[in-house]
Amino acid sequence: MIDIKTFDKTIGLEKPRRILKYVLIFCTSGSVTISVDENEFVLTENTVLTITSGQIHYFKNIDNAKGIVLEFTYDYFCKNDNDIELIFHNGLFCHFAMNEVIPVDNSESILQELQLIEKELTETPYQYLISTHSRIELILIEINRSKINRGDEIYKPDALFLAFLETILKNFEKNLSVNDIASLLGTTESKLNELSKLHTNKTAQHVIFGLIISEAKRLFTYEKLSVKEVAYMLGFNDPFYFSNFFKKHTNIAPKSYKEKVMIE
Repeated sequence: MIDIKTFDKTIGLEKPRRILKYVLIFCTSGSVTISVDENEFVLTENTVLTITSGQIHYFKNIDNAKGIVLEFTYDYFCKNDNDIELIFHNGLFCHFAMNEVIPVDNSESILQELQLIEKELTETPYQYLISTHSRIELILIEINRSKINRGDEIYKPDALFLAFLETILKNFEKNLSVNDIASLLGTTESKLNELSKLHTNKTAQHVIFGLIISEAKRLFTYEKLSVKEVAYMLGFNDPFYFSNFFKKHTNIAPKSYKEKVMIE
């Protein structure tokens, strides 16, 4: 549901891992390189990196760095549309490989809130989960303010579109259609297409395709699975059809992609 640890108390940071939680990493001193999917980011003092649920990540060169790792689930944090919109506000947590290192202005305030969250989770006083939820909100607001102060445009996503993305992420193996997802969310295929066009300039179906390709790359890179195994995990009954699908969207056959990442 929610967890917080300092760099020195978190086990396994230097091994690739994926968790269905949103991860916020705050570096308080030194520097550390963090690999997220196919990209690397260098965190230095008073910078933040956010990692979306399901992204594979690990730390490199962590020896001289200090900081805090906060993890929380979508179900814990997103109680209403405002929560859903806040978690993705200005692209903080995004399903489209848009991770970035964010220098924060009010680092003392963020550090204080993180330390208070750690205290709440250790002592578990009355209504501590409500308290920690509020503190996460304050942290995200401070990070958003830092982005706006440096000149970033304000981006406020629609809660329904974000629920659409979460549904895809949690149901790859079911091979859900846009209409299936619309039914689950109590909306229409037309509405999901409208929101997808607004947020990504793509159809809802192409948003699904993009997330499937990202997931396939993670499985090939870190899980060392065969093309056939990945195909079945992503809801394809025919591995040959999956191979054609992957090549169409990446311009490389899955077998060749596997060989490439193994060399790297």
